[in-house]
Amino acid sequence: MRGLKREMILRVLLAESKSLSKNELSKRANCSRQWVILFLRELEKKKLVKKTKVVDPAGLIKFWLTIHKKPKKYQEYMIKEPLKLLKKTKSDYALTTYQAENIVQRHLFPSRIDIYIKEEDLQAWHSFLLKEGLYGKGNVRTIVTEEQTFYGKRKLNGLSVVSLPQLIIDLFTEGGPAAEAAEILLAQLRKHVS
Repeated sequence: MRGLKREMILRVLLAESKSLSKNELSKRANCSRQWVILFLRELEKKKLVKKTKVVDPAGLIKFWLTIHKKPKKYQEYMIKEPLKLLKKTKSDYALTTYQAENIVQRHLFPSRIDIYIKEEDLQAWHSFLLKEGLYGKGNVRTIVTEEQTFYGKRKLNGLSVVSLPQLIIDLFTEGGPAAEAAEILLAQLRKHVS
């Protein structure tokens, strides 16, 4: 749980364009104020933040990568025109990796569509996607994650996309050309939190 709480705090710090109070940070990260204070001290020693203000976004992303746990629970599907399908759904989701990056900056070919979903929605998504396509290795992957991963998501081109910091982390985790795209996005993040 310790790593999860730290990731929550980092996600909020990097997604917000202005400094938050420690109380507000703890509310948004769904952590106790004591946890926030202890973690901020650790980050200040590393010269990544000053109080709750991010001073080194790239350094903070690199630190996040050292504690980030790649989600292990996912399912794959072969779906015809998955983006049209996503635009019609009322279920909560957030695009990440290749398709999300392509919407944000168009550097990568969207070879796979990765969708974050909540654990409680897994069966509903499975049933929904089976009606529209086939189950097994394909072009769409649903990734089960906790609610906090959705923090800062936004609508772009009628689709829900993860926050910029979350997208950067996911692209770096993916590696290869995706990591190159993450480096380019990091320049945007620097402008966002500065």
